[in-house]
Amino acid sequence: MGNIFRKKNLQDLNGEVSLHAGPEGSSGLHRVLNVKDLTLMGVAAVIGGGIFSTIGSAAYNGGPGVILLFIITAITCGFTALCYAEFASRIPVAGSAYTYSYVSFGEVVAWIIGWALILEYAIGNIVVAISWSAYFNNILHAMGLDLPKWLTVGYQTASNIHDAALATGADVSGLVYTNAPRILGVPFIINLPAFVIVALISMLAYIGIQESKRTANAMVMIKIVVLLLVAVVGFWFIFSNGTSTNWTPFLPNGMGGVLKGVSAVFFAYIGFDAISTTAEECANPQRDLPKGMIYSLIICTVIYIVIALVITGLVNYSEFANVADPLAFVFERINMQKFGFFISVSAVVAATSVLLIFQIGQPRIWMAMSRDGLLPKSFGKVNKKYQTPGFSTVIAGVLVAGLVLFIDDKLVTDLTSIGTLFAFVLVSGGVLLLPRIEKQKGKFSIPYINAQYIFPLIYVLTFYLFQERTINAVVNIGTEGYQEVLFIIFMILAGILAIVSFIKKYSLIPVLGVACCMYLMVEIPAKSWLVFWGWMAFGLSIYLLYGKNNSKLNK
Repeated sequence: MGNIFRKKNLQDLNGEVSLHAGPEGSSGLHRVLNVKDLTLMGVAAVIGGGIFSTIGSAAYNGGPGVILLFIITAITCGFTALCYAEFASRIPVAGSAYTYSYVSFGEVVAWIIGWALILEYAIGNIVVAISWSAYFNNILHAMGLDLPKWLTVGYQTASNIHDAALATGADVSGLVYTNAPRILGVPFIINLPAFVIVALISMLAYIGIQESKRTANAMVMIKIVVLLLVAVVGFWFIFSNGTSTNWTPFLPNGMGGVLKGVSAVFFAYIGFDAISTTAEECANPQRDLPKGMIYSLIICTVIYIVIALVITGLVNYSEFANVADPLAFVFERINMQKFGFFISVSAVVAATSVLLIFQIGQPRIWMAMSRDGLLPKSFGKVNKKYQTPGFSTVIAGVLVAGLVLFIDDKLVTDLTSIGTLFAFVLVSGGVLLLPRIEKQKGKFSIPYINAQYIFPLIYVLTFYLFQERTINAVVNIGTEGYQEVLFIIFMILAGILAIVSFIKKYSLIPVLGVACCMYLMVEIPAKSWLVFWGWMAFGLSIYLLYGKNNSKLNK
């Protein structure tokens, strides 16, 4: 079993950079991305679903204090982004957390992360595509154009609504499931707009990174302009009409209410991972990748905080229950319907840019896994004409486009959050295992702060703050649910990390990255963990049957 933990070394990986880079016109990827491109790609990936949809539910639970949610999330992501930047500076190869784990923990852990990222990107893009479809259909309706209902929703969603209506004795005669045309007795219900946008985005990702970056950059600039308008108009209305009273109380449901929205918002920060998958397409990855990650994090956090203040100032937080389009909703609520329509159009642009970034990132992870022999060689082939991972891009497009046709739009985003946080924990922990090197000019390096005394002190303080919960969970462990068992596991692992940090004098930033991400993971509902581990078990079986024996490190 020892060989499943075999590792790559940094020298071999840096050799791969030269091997796969190649001159123009070769089989290597096209190196065209600079700091501006990477920053805008990060903003494109992060500013999407979160700010145009989930920010509403987060505001409902947390009130105006939801801005603390974005600060907490940003701090956690900040620790992790610095760790990603450290790895990206040392290992400028496509693959992101997958490649980094290969160096730090070994092959089987790298496979697990790569498998988690596949699930993560796929779910993320399916959810975004369905959201895009909903906004797009709203725009068509406002223009007097309506597609048949059975072409605007997934089969599973329509079936769930129909079953729920039957269960309550409600009338089902007007439902999509009842009125859709039937093939062999089965209702024909598909989400056609979602399918079309995924197909178009996949074609764009196939054509090339140069064209993709231009499109992404243009859409990001549109989003930023729109959000600036929202901020200006929103603050003007708040202070000219005296609605700033909506900011009181600031924490109507306490910090517990604020933290309820962490999982729903956190998945959007996967944009940082998408940036690191383009390492081989950066003109100067050691210098530009770290800057792109940090800059995009700062920009996105500021935007989230400003917009959260605007929407909770315009409308009382209690009105955001079950609101899927909060930005459009608040302006319609204050009788600015035309501006609300403008926001809906912008939401379509936002979702499109997120789809593009995720469809670029997913094939490059497959490409990295294929190069290592863990997936068939076809997944690693680079199209000679467009210099993109052609086969992987097509498969990613088919996978996502196929699922959006019929799948339910109420997918459990907790799964995506678990996958993201799982990757973040291993990347942060991986930095602790890297050999220390002298700072080199032009390369990023995490500033060393000795965690020997600081982190154990933080752990003691955390234990004191959560002592009642910890004691109750331990005393009643036989009757507690899975959620409290997860919390006990977190406290034990954090305690071990504190002891090891004291002994080995670890760097504080990656230690905090590991601890913060582990805590957020245990706050995700336990039932989602069961599904996640089921997916991981399925992936591990593929590794043991194929990847383990075909790995290049096995030859």
